[in-house]
Amino acid sequence: MSKNREIFLSVDVETSGPIPGEYSMLTIGACNVDDPEQVFSCSLKPISSNADPKAMEVTGLSLETLAAEGLPPEVAMKRFQDWVAEVAGDLGTPVFVGFNAPFDWSFVNYYFHRYLNSNPFGFAALDIKALYMGVTGSSWADTRSSQVAARLHPKSKGDHQALHDAQYQAELFRLVRGIAQGQRG
Repeated sequence: MSKNREIFLSVDVETSGPIPGEYSMLTIGACNVDDPEQVFSCSLKPISSNADPKAMEVTGLSLETLAAEGLPPEVAMKRFQDWVAEVAGDLGTPVFVGFNAPFDWSFVNYYFHRYLNSNPFGFAALDIKALYMGVTGSSWADTRSSQVAARLHPKSKGDHQALHDAQYQAELFRLVRGIAQGQRG
């Protein structure tokens, strides 16, 4: 029995608020952790007019602009699903990786199930914050991105643009994974 190889895909989303269904997923950015130039990115039409002003300020996005220029959610999720399948290939198992994965995962999972009735990542996600805490023995408070970056010294930075943040997260994941692999060696 052969084991499928795991394909780690860093995913980041920008949203109009804290919970899916009530608020909209506005953008998706994703990359292959081990080939961060292999990317997916899109903007989505909002599914509601609900918006937390602070969330919108952080993203710099406009519901009105996205309503006119974003992809319908079913089209966006189909394109994302197709990209995940292409990157994973026939023998790969896609693994959702995120920094504070529960947040991003909740929106991605909701949208996949609402619009396509299934999620190519299955029912789980790998959280970089939790991995970092386990590998380094840090406190939960020390898993903030600024704290993690201060210790790991990544070359890139997050900027609340979903694709850039996915690539930044991929770098953080590689750095944390490197620490974990060094501890096993």
